[in-house]
Amino acid sequence: RSGEGRSIWISTWMSFVVVVADTSVIIDHVHGRRVDAIDLALVNDLLILPPLVITELVTGAAREEEKRAIAELVSSIRRHETDLRHWIAVGDLRRDLGRRGVNLTIPDAHIVQCVIDLDATFITRDKVFQLVAKHVPLRFA
Repeated sequence: RSGEGRSIWISTWMSFVVVVADTSVIIDHVHGRRVDAIDLALVNDLLILPPLVITELVTGAAREEEKRAIAELVSSIRRHETDLRHWIAVGDLRRDLGRRGVNLTIPDAHIVQCVIDLDATFITRDKVFQLVAKHVPLRFA
C-alpha cells in the first residue's frame, strides 16, 4: 500500500522536465545518505546544477576522497549555463526579496534564479527557500 502512493508521487514528479538541487542535498548524496529525489533525478538525467552549488561543494570538501567524489559527481551532471541576464536577474531577485524582508545570500539567490530560469522542480531541505516561495512561485520535489 505504501508503494502505491509513492508511485503516484514519482510519476507526477517525473513529468517535470528538469530538477535543480541545492548544496545541502547534494552533500547528503556525496556522503552516501539517500535522497530519493536526487537518486531519481540522476537516474533519469533530469538534474541540473547551478554553478555556485559546484563552488560550494568544492569549498566544503575537506578530505581528498570527498574532493574526488564531488569531482566525479559534478562531471557527470549537467550545469546551468548562466549569462549576464541571469546575474542581473539574481540582483533584481535579491533586491526585491530584501524589500519584502527576505534576505538571501548571493548563492541562494543564484540557485533560486536557476530554478526560475529553467522552470525546474527544486530539491532542497533549506528552510530559507520556503520563505522565498511565499513571494516567488517555486515547485518543490
